[in-house]
Amino acid sequence: MLIVIDIGNTNITIGIYQGETIIGNYRLTTKMQRTSDEYGFMILNFLNASTVDTQDIEDVIISSVVPKIMHSFLNGIRKYMHKEPIVVGPGIKTGISVKAENPKAVGSDRIVDAAGAFYEYGGPCLVVDFGTMTTFDYVDEHGNFEFGVITLGIETGAQAMSAQAAKLPEIEIKKPKTILAKNTPTSMQAGLLYGYIGQSEYIIKKFKEELGTNMKVIATGGLGQIIYRNTDYIDIYDRDLTFKGLKHIYDRYKVSR
Repeated sequence: MLIVIDIGNTNITIGIYQGETIIGNYRLTTKMQRTSDEYGFMILNFLNASTVDTQDIEDVIISSVVPKIMHSFLNGIRKYMHKEPIVVGPGIKTGISVKAENPKAVGSDRIVDAAGAFYEYGGPCLVVDFGTMTTFDYVDEHGNFEFGVITLGIETGAQAMSAQAAKLPEIEIKKPKTILAKNTPTSMQAGLLYGYIGQSEYIIKKFKEELGTNMKVIATGGLGQIIYRNTDYIDIYDRDLTFKGLKHIYDRYKVSR
């Protein structure tokens, strides 16, 4: 069995693979400070929930964009799972060639998503991850990570509205039935969701227009499904895309070591 872990700015998501099948999917908040023991106990609890014994785990692979928690997190895995985690970064062959001006500045989460999209669905493709930030990353037919756009995530935008304007409340992120809102919460929901749908469609359209190609558009991320359901510009929504990318990278790593 394989444990795949994505450490993002908002959440830590943990997947358990049995062969080619994901048999467990768990989530922790990233922003709470935890010790290595706390991380270790939580991961053990997740394994127990999926009736998995630590002795059944062959390897653990991690993608992280949050360096400050890595010391405790990695030590938790070493102490409680007795494994040396594989961390996606320099030296790990991902199968994706990053052609950005500064490849080292591209987050491992974006490379992992690109690997998931390319090896699951082929290229050229545009990978849209609706996370803490929303990223639009283009991968060509050869697996080259060529171009990317970064903008505010949906939840980040909602938090900014209520935090920066004293009279605006916190809202549930959902699409209202109409844009013709008559109260403040619904007005915020309409602005947020219709705004993100319009923004996503325009960015996708510009990628296709400037590249002159009709690539597949694959979305992921917790709130991506809301956008996917309300636009024809996204071809596929895959909530497990990051897990699949980590699995593909692990399979390549296992062959090369």
